[in-house]
Amino acid sequence: MPSRSQAGPEPPAAGLQFPVVGVGASAGGLEALVQFLGGVPNNSGMAFVIVQHLDPSRHSMLPELLRRATPMVVREAADRMQIEPDCVYVIPPNKDLALLDGKLQLLEPAMPRGLRLPIDFFFRSLADEQRERAVGIILSGMGSDGTRGLQAIRERGGLALVQTPATAGFAAMPRSVVAAGLADAVASPGELAGLISGHRPHPAPAVPARPGTALRHSAFEKICALLYARTGHDFSLYKKSTIYRRFERRIAVHRLGGIADYVSFLQSNPQETELLFKELLIGVTSFFRDPAAWAFLQEDVLPAMIRGATDGLLRAWVAGCSTGEEAFTLAMIFHEAMDHAGPGARVELQIFATDLDADAIAKARQGLYSRKIADMLSPARLARFFVEDSGGFRICRAIRQMVVFAPHDVTMDPPFTRLDILTCRNLLIYLGAAPQKKILALFHHSLKPGGILFLGSAESIGHADALFTPLETRARIYRREAVQQSPLAIDFPSRQPGLSPNPDPAYSSNMLPTNLQTLAEQLLLQKFSPAAVLTNAEGDVLFINGHTGNYLEPAAGKANWNIHAMARGCLRQELMVALPQALRTAGTVVVKNLGLGEGDAMRHLDLTVYPIDEPAALRGMVMVVFTEVTTAKTKPRLRAGKPLADTRVLELEQALFEAGEELQRTREEMLTSHEALRSANEALQSTNEELQSTNEELTTSREEMQSLNEELQTVNAELQAKVDEWAATSNDMKNVLDSTDIATVFVDKRLHVRRFTRRATRIFKFIPGDIGRPLSDIVHQLDYPGLSLDIETVLETLAYSEKQIATRDGGWYIVRIMPYRTLENVVDGAVITFIDISEAKLLEAELRAARQSPPPGP
Repeated sequence: MPSRSQAGPEPPAAGLQFPVVGVGASAGGLEALVQFLGGVPNNSGMAFVIVQHLDPSRHSMLPELLRRATPMVVREAADRMQIEPDCVYVIPPNKDLALLDGKLQLLEPAMPRGLRLPIDFFFRSLADEQRERAVGIILSGMGSDGTRGLQAIRERGGLALVQTPATAGFAAMPRSVVAAGLADAVASPGELAGLISGHRPHPAPAVPARPGTALRHSAFEKICALLYARTGHDFSLYKKSTIYRRFERRIAVHRLGGIADYVSFLQSNPQETELLFKELLIGVTSFFRDPAAWAFLQEDVLPAMIRGATDGLLRAWVAGCSTGEEAFTLAMIFHEAMDHAGPGARVELQIFATDLDADAIAKARQGLYSRKIADMLSPARLARFFVEDSGGFRICRAIRQMVVFAPHDVTMDPPFTRLDILTCRNLLIYLGAAPQKKILALFHHSLKPGGILFLGSAESIGHADALFTPLETRARIYRREAVQQSPLAIDFPSRQPGLSPNPDPAYSSNMLPTNLQTLAEQLLLQKFSPAAVLTNAEGDVLFINGHTGNYLEPAAGKANWNIHAMARGCLRQELMVALPQALRTAGTVVVKNLGLGEGDAMRHLDLTVYPIDEPAALRGMVMVVFTEVTTAKTKPRLRAGKPLADTRVLELEQALFEAGEELQRTREEMLTSHEALRSANEALQSTNEELQSTNEELTTSREEMQSLNEELQTVNAELQAKVDEWAATSNDMKNVLDSTDIATVFVDKRLHVRRFTRRATRIFKFIPGDIGRPLSDIVHQLDYPGLSLDIETVLETLAYSEKQIATRDGGWYIVRIMPYRTLENVVDGAVITFIDISEAKLLEAELRAARQSPPPGP
């Protein structure tokens, strides 16, 4: 597996025996949050923490808006609040949120506005706290906040879910996660709620370190066999507990009953094998991980290696390089060490970086990283070793040319040799004891005497202390000891097609035929292979095989490793023609029987220039092979008083010599022009750096504006939801007032009309434009000259008034005046109701008249 930062999942906090779901959203996320919480079943047994980009200067209405979407308890998070199941916690404005010991922790943000990543911050703490119980969900939002947090959750065995970008109001955040390949499932918010309900992680059962006969055909071994058949990589060598957790994770994602069901699922779904392979290869790496260890390597190890480099070249191998960050880190600190080595130091570092994951190698070759690497690198290193490109940072050409990337399985492929530095950080922790012992022996064989082994912070050399001596125990940096290992004791990897992932133990213990084959192949390469060099398209020498001193020699002056400058005699002219021809035609160019030297030292050789197309890691390079040929010596025949070489031949030789001299002068002029162009290019690069600096400032301003825009979008969504709520409340109030059929007038403290019901227009001559006018200006039918005075009395005394008032057309009303109180219990006007009692008054008059009239006579 590629390098990782943790040795494996640990149990979650003892106080929280239930999953915690972190939900990240940004602009346009309110609707998605409502849909998601609406789909969460009652009594789910999970806790939900909502992290959203909020305006730091404004109170959030998100909790009260979410209470209408779910029957669960919705609370605004408070410092040291104990988290409970079936509750929803919402981040407050202007705070960062973390989970520690089962409690929510509120922290002051490092920046009040701008580049704040609260979702990443909480997700990382959630991953550390909950491990495999953690669930991270990314909903609608702008930017890429949450991507690195989900990566941390997946590294520890948690579940990562993402809203379908097509359903998101703002798809940037979901799209960033999908592009990074971190999503276990992509669905709509409502569907995501159903997916988490089936997430019930449980620890993997113990698996024996080496399965016996009874377990040979177990489900676990079958999965390893399927992986080997599909990918060619044997995962049975890795720690069973670590691999089993990854199996359990895929089982939980697909909601299968157990590992036996997963075997059947793998057999019927070949694409799942590829997904499982990617699951096992989650690369965890970063620039300058463990800064103290890199500082020790740069300050205490590299200077001595640079001073001791006799041939001007150091070789390094970065095993398990993932996406290339550690390989480029090594190249950067070597460049900085060369700055302090003095002007006379001329040492180059060739780095071979390998990994099991071909996709990670492809990304590493691009050398393009997101803008978040600015958090890992100092501004000086970022400006020196990176250039802005495609919205991120690309490694500069000088660093990129130092590294050659290639797919490689350290347990199955032959190792690199004659190394000065070997880094293998956090790879051995995933292997069993036997593979670790084998690989450490291989590393000892690969390093030169005195070479450096650099391991991860969680690794050690174990029982190989006789092979390596620690230079700095805390940094895990070791020096190779000059201990002779028996060639038969070193188990050299040799990938052989058709070999099962779990061969018979009797066969695997007897590796003598494989070792003999390896030794024989090495002997053939050393004794019988022709001298050859590997160059790039410009002729710069990258690799030398065999003894090439008879054909190449370093040119005097400034060190120049170009084959055109190093070629002897006529080889120079032949290479200047053959190398471009081979690249242009993509075919092998062979020059036969070249003579090199003079007199008895004359050598005859065939020159072969072969352009490389496969493997992909060497594509575009050229292999130049020097093959010496034997020619029979013949005595010169004499003519009548004349040697064989007559005057014409001498003239042709002289012309050829002059042509060669002219070609050499032309080439020197071309090199001079090249230097002038290089100087002009450096000036342009300086101008470009200034423009890049200006562009960085503009980019920072743009990102701050984007962050502010997200906060405004969130506020706007909350306000829109509140407006909708008020509109509904207003409609309800209007219908209540109309249904009572009671004339009602609302006035403010200045006795200006605030609102009136339709029934009130029978008493007052109201029109819609009268809102805001003084009530005394409105014509009415009441015989009530003291109306305004009574309203003012009610506002002063807060005691309601009730009177029976007649109208000019003979009607009667009970006029009730009461104070108008707000939700904060503040008097802000008066409410006047008019209850029609005309019929009651009419009946009362009739009864009174009946009582007063004399009784009829006899």
